[in-house]
Amino acid sequence: MANLLNVIWILVEEGANVNAQGGEWGNALQAASHWGRSEVVRLLLEKGADINAQGSQYGNALRAASYGGRSEVVRLLLEKGADINAQGGQYGNALQAASYRGREEIVKLLVEKGADINAQGGQYGNALQAASYGGSEEIVKLLVEKGADINAQGGYHGNALQAASYWGTEEIVKLLVEKGADINSQGGQYGNALQAASYGGSEEIVKLLVEKGADINAHSGFYGNALQAASHLGREEIVKLLVEKGADINAQGGPYDNALQAASYWGNEEIVKLLVEKGADINAQSGLYGNALQAASYEGREEIVKLLVEKGADINAQGGPYGNALQAASYWGNEEIVELLVEKGADINAQSGLYGNALQAASYGGSEEIVKILVEKGADINAQGGPYGNALQAASYEGSEEIVKPLVEKEADINAQGGQYGNALQAASYEGREEIVKLLVEKGADINARGGYHGNALQAALCRASEEIVKLLVEKGADINAQGGYHGNALQAALCRASEEIVKLLVEKGADINAQGGYHGNALQAASYGGETDIVKFLVEKGANVNIEGCKYGTALQAACVAKEKDHCDHGFDYLKQIEILLNNGADINSRGGRYGSPIQAAAFQGNQEIFDLLMQRGAAAIDPIFTVFQEDSKTPFPLMDNEPADHHIYCPVFWNM
Repeated sequence: MANLLNVIWILVEEGANVNAQGGEWGNALQAASHWGRSEVVRLLLEKGADINAQGSQYGNALRAASYGGRSEVVRLLLEKGADINAQGGQYGNALQAASYRGREEIVKLLVEKGADINAQGGQYGNALQAASYGGSEEIVKLLVEKGADINAQGGYHGNALQAASYWGTEEIVKLLVEKGADINSQGGQYGNALQAASYGGSEEIVKLLVEKGADINAHSGFYGNALQAASHLGREEIVKLLVEKGADINAQGGPYDNALQAASYWGNEEIVKLLVEKGADINAQSGLYGNALQAASYEGREEIVKLLVEKGADINAQGGPYGNALQAASYWGNEEIVELLVEKGADINAQSGLYGNALQAASYGGSEEIVKILVEKGADINAQGGPYGNALQAASYEGSEEIVKPLVEKEADINAQGGQYGNALQAASYEGREEIVKLLVEKGADINARGGYHGNALQAALCRASEEIVKLLVEKGADINAQGGYHGNALQAALCRASEEIVKLLVEKGADINAQGGYHGNALQAASYGGETDIVKFLVEKGANVNIEGCKYGTALQAACVAKEKDHCDHGFDYLKQIEILLNNGADINSRGGRYGSPIQAAAFQGNQEIFDLLMQRGAAAIDPIFTVFQEDSKTPFPLMDNEPADHHIYCPVFWNM
């Protein structure tokens, strides 16, 4: 310890900041307090350490010492003026920290020194809830005797009774109830004490609460009611008890909306049997999975699926994210359940749910055997619907060659239009599924088919820089200058991944450098905005029109002047060089139009001094106070550049629908 003190003394004498903030413990005083280094604490205080400095998990030194059970340090800090009720940190205050950790001696000391027993804040809301959750019966007794509000609301568990009920601390629950805790008080994660105990699995506490008048059907909390909470976690004995005591089996609420769906999802077969025997509505619609059968099918609970079907579950009931039980089972690859549902009359071609139908769900999920079963049983291979339009597109997107092959063999329409990617070839191209692209092309896929977000397969492949697929599509006759899609054409699409090699390939193959369309209007403007100096230079050398106008920024020069340091310059893009290239090749420095009106106004709006200076040096006209500039906030002026006349520090009207 002596050596440690000497080191600290030397550091402080050499100018170390005794109140420096940072690190796991926030500051030196809090670290020493946590570890109970009383002599170090004394030295730091003598050297000017801020005793109430805030920071880190524990908030301040007193809370750190209280949490760690360092009674000597706690006394020292209090003697030196530590704020006993200071708020902050995970545990809110020193009393709550000590109560949570079961530091009885420190709790007594803090209470004696005037700690506010009912102070609110921190993870557990107050000291009583913290002690109740932590399981310290003696501290709970002490706090109650000293006037703690038994029914105070706040914190993760809402109140002390719910905290103790969740953790299964029976003696504390009894004590709180005897002292007047409101058994049916609402609040916290589990809504009330009964739901907390049911979830936590304490049968004795559940019995006690019910005997003391807990509302067995109270609705609140994450699970809606006590029965659903117990069913969710498979608390069979508690479920029996609640049902015997009158729990509403079909009560609605919570993520699964009823106890049967909760039990079905989690595979609690005995609870499912019990609930069904007691009259649970087997076809109740609502909740995360629509109904109990879909929940069980989704999770692969084969025995529960059999039981529900035997008891009359509607196999074709619609609802939930997967639309029906068959789609849910198909997506997750539950082959036995799929066969069972089909045998029992499930509609193979039912349309609904996230994936449109069971075949598309299985195709997307990569379940080859289920795809075979569904096709053999009459699934419509070309059925439309869902995010991928059809099963072939879904399988192509996911890269499941083994599913694509049988679908094509079974005469799936290889050029069917629909879905996010327009067709199967575009989906496979976008995801870089080279073997599937080859297969689809061999089987007659229309390489130039239009549709989908990217317009065609070539643009889709370019957006993901799938060089081999790009080459394949070009070799097979892809129209390099086809217009459409987000990027307008292939050349502009190639720039979203900034592949100079692919850009050169497209130009060599005849791409129209000055083609208009897409988000950035043309390839040069896209490259200029993206900071692709080498590509800008290449395009200009190949005849790109530097003054062609269109789209958001009007010209390539204005697009380059939009550069923000935080967005681009930290990636090593040389916008000054890029602007020089454009100007040296005839870019009109005073061109009008686009979002910011002119290149220099774009630079000024973005606050880019270097670009602004370059433009002024190259002869740009000063900002025209009369010229209308499109600006998000009419009350915000342009940044005043170093060489800009003061009268150009102007406010501009809003015209943002450019």
